[in-house]
Amino acid sequence: MKIFQMPDTLANKIAAGEVVERPASVVKELIENSIDANSTWIKIEVLEAGLEQIRITDNGDGMEEEDVERAFLRHATSKIRNEADLFHVNTLGFRGEALASIASVSRLTIKTSQGDSAGTFLSLEGGKVVERSKSDARKGTEITIADLFFNTPARLKYMKTIHTELGHITDLLNRLALAHPEIRFEATHNGKPLFSTPGTGDMLQVIAQIYGMGVARKMLSVQKETLDFKITGFIAKPEITRASRSYISIILNGRYIKSIPLTQAIIRGYHTLLPIGRSPIVVLSIEMDPILIDVNVHPTKLEARFSKDKELFSVVEELIRSTFRQTRLIPEIEQKPVVKPQQSVQHSMNFDDVKRGENTLWEQRNEQTNLVTKPYQPEPAMEKNIPYQTTNVVEQEILPEVRNEEWIIQEQDRGRNTVTATNEHEEKLAPEQRVPTMYPIGQLHGTYILAQNENGFYMIDQHAAQERVKYEFFKKKLGQTTNELQELLLPITFEFSKQEAIFIEHYKEDLEKVGLFLEDFGNQTFIIRAYPNWFPNGFEEEVIREMIEQIMHDERIDVEAIRESAAILMSCKRSIKANHYLNQEDMFRLLEDLRKTTDPFTCPHGRPIIVHFTTYELEKMFKRVM
Repeated sequence: MKIFQMPDTLANKIAAGEVVERPASVVKELIENSIDANSTWIKIEVLEAGLEQIRITDNGDGMEEEDVERAFLRHATSKIRNEADLFHVNTLGFRGEALASIASVSRLTIKTSQGDSAGTFLSLEGGKVVERSKSDARKGTEITIADLFFNTPARLKYMKTIHTELGHITDLLNRLALAHPEIRFEATHNGKPLFSTPGTGDMLQVIAQIYGMGVARKMLSVQKETLDFKITGFIAKPEITRASRSYISIILNGRYIKSIPLTQAIIRGYHTLLPIGRSPIVVLSIEMDPILIDVNVHPTKLEARFSKDKELFSVVEELIRSTFRQTRLIPEIEQKPVVKPQQSVQHSMNFDDVKRGENTLWEQRNEQTNLVTKPYQPEPAMEKNIPYQTTNVVEQEILPEVRNEEWIIQEQDRGRNTVTATNEHEEKLAPEQRVPTMYPIGQLHGTYILAQNENGFYMIDQHAAQERVKYEFFKKKLGQTTNELQELLLPITFEFSKQEAIFIEHYKEDLEKVGLFLEDFGNQTFIIRAYPNWFPNGFEEEVIREMIEQIMHDERIDVEAIRESAAILMSCKRSIKANHYLNQEDMFRLLEDLRKTTDPFTCPHGRPIIVHFTTYELEKMFKRVM
């Protein structure tokens, strides 16, 4: 006989290889159990990044004595009774594998009680019970994991440094706190405070604890509700970016998940507002009927399948775009934060930039003082050529600066300082109000336009500004055209690699559907006698080659993406460059054209166009105000 059934101890160790990847995996599974037990306070204590000891204490429902030992059996669960329950999962855990797997590779003790009678104490080693007794009657559960992987030394070889493993744990705690701002989390490492949240239910407050007040100030609240989805959360202004997409946190029915398509929808929502290679800080919480999702697709439950994925991605993308269309996004230059050690706030590490800096509190901003400025007045000789009306009175902005958060520092219990951040709904701006009228006063190095108004001083990158203006012009122009063909007097000849030629032959019909007719001319050479009339003049070869590259990479042609790429290319090539000097009339026209664009804050590549020095900050620099 060659086939036999493995003993439970061996099967649990194999399962632990999937569920218990590292100490952070243990912390995740145990905290999720605490959340499912309706805990409002969870304490996490780790020694040596969890390799020596992990202790999770909560004030949840606790367990009855008869259920404690049963909980460590494989596939024992209180959450799934039948197959129908599997399609209505409302809890974070449900498989019944976590406790059995963790116990099989550690020395585990548990104390638990429902609060109305004596509790239960249980000790296991390698998954086997070694001691049972009564415990105190404090309501809740305390689980201690010691000597993780003591009986699987091969697993220890794959553990990283203490610093790295601690980074994974802290990153996990960040996500769980964002997913459950209503729970108070406390975490220590080797007895020293590591992470804490107040548990007030305010997500922005948790963001301030994790990323700092400077970032939280620049987060915009978003919310949208449809028949199938309810989406809430915060998105960072485009000026706040990171090099990694791991700063995007997606929460699905209280569960942190990873979703590449959903992350891509978020990035598309930012569109051209992000610099190349940069990603935003985003926290989105999505609530939907459990029957529309399947969370049973990954051993660690970090992934999910959506029944209405395209609808969800579309709603998320449009929600972010519409928020930015109605918000002023001009970056402002601010003084460095004032350090007040006696009121320092405990911030946590983020795994991607695991760094420990001195915690600071941003100095509260006073109301800006008014500085009377004289707007640019066109010279009489050029006045008749300017279609814009200017007066001797500085134009007042209709809406105030979008900075209406209230930041209150409150002394909380146990001698801790906690930041309370309440972000009121941003005032929505009409398109023409998103950028105020700016009056040019000169140029710097023939590259930056210097301008002013009653709100302070502005620097504008002239190349980026005109690039944005031309990009939106070309995009609109290319988008309005049809697939009518432009016949050529002389055909254009292209040489492709063997791989490209194979793809061209395979997708010949798809190329012809979008108006690209490539005739084989032998020896990997093709000729084109006509092309769609929306092809930008002078950039035909670049567009055709991009089509070929796209179909090789994606196995399809996205005409809209090609048109947008062409618009970006044309706008960049045909915009004024650095060291190009402009007269007052040219500068004024460019600034007014910029104000009329849909997204006047970044160029098509995501670089900022305008930087604002407020009147208050200018006076502060020159010590006019203290």
